[in-house]
Amino acid sequence: MPIINHLCADDYGMKVAKTSERLDLSKDEKTLVQAPLMHLESVTVASMGVTLTTDAIAACCEHGIPIVFMDRRGDVFATLHSPKLVGTVQTRREQLLAYTDDRGSALAAEFCATKAANQAATLRYWARLRWGSNPDLAVELENFAADIESIPQQIRQASAIGTVDVIRGTLMGLEGQCAHRYWQAVGRIIPREYAWPSRETRGASDPINSLLNYGYAMLYAEAERAIMQAGLDPYAGFLHADRPGKTSLVFDLVEEFRQAVIDRVVVGLAARHYTVKQNDHGLLETETRRDFASKVGQQLDAKMRYGADRHPLRHIILSQAKAIASFVRRDSPTYDGFAAEA
Repeated sequence: MPIINHLCADDYGMKVAKTSERLDLSKDEKTLVQAPLMHLESVTVASMGVTLTTDAIAACCEHGIPIVFMDRRGDVFATLHSPKLVGTVQTRREQLLAYTDDRGSALAAEFCATKAANQAATLRYWARLRWGSNPDLAVELENFAADIESIPQQIRQASAIGTVDVIRGTLMGLEGQCAHRYWQAVGRIIPREYAWPSRETRGASDPINSLLNYGYAMLYAEAERAIMQAGLDPYAGFLHADRPGKTSLVFDLVEEFRQAVIDRVVVGLAARHYTVKQNDHGLLETETRRDFASKVGQQLDAKMRYGADRHPLRHIILSQAKAIASFVRRDSPTYDGFAAEA
């Protein structure tokens, strides 16, 4: 029986049930996947009309396996976590207190600065891949990267001005400058066949934004799982403001990994003229969602430089969540964001 770490039910009529010490994914009484619980790390329900038995839910809770519910656009509308993944009371108390002091402003600035630095690194990564085939574009991407590279230091310096509420406007303004240049550069890479208008979030129906939005939703689920394992409250963020039902800390942590996990996959697929199948409403067809999700999963398992060694990105996300917890508890004097390789 193969090792299944991440089980996904992504088609109408699928059923997830517990059999012995495994979860079985089936449709029309035909077993499609058997996933031993001892290896399983997450279950994703990415379609309406999926059945989960109470035995399967109980088994996931018993083994600390989160169940994520996504709609066809990739928006996560619910997550079921085991009560065993609540961490320590001390961590959450300190997380809430950190918002009002220098820890909160340091975290907000670092999330924002890391995003900008990783945007520049990713542009240099794409430039490096194009020096042989399109040197003019490579030079252009390098120039875009240079425009962004001076801003992370400005962002980090802003943390000394005051609390999160005081500096958030400054951080968002600088982040906006970086995002504008970054997506301009991406627009130079995306082949014209995709008719990419620009970066759009909710409601986007073009192929590239649809892939980006679906991929980010998968990344949110991964980051939320890591945050819960680290004992943090996913709703108490720093860079992103509090909103009802908004997992602000998940949005914070995701900023460090958008480029390495999702953007590089989507731009790479576009460069290879990947076929994106959509329905009349612009939603990704099941075949595309399934194939794209597999590619994002492969990227999460890909190794990148982290400290003195190389580790899977999935493990790096968890390590960064634990580093946040350590910083808010004052176990660590600083918090350093994840630096993606160029």
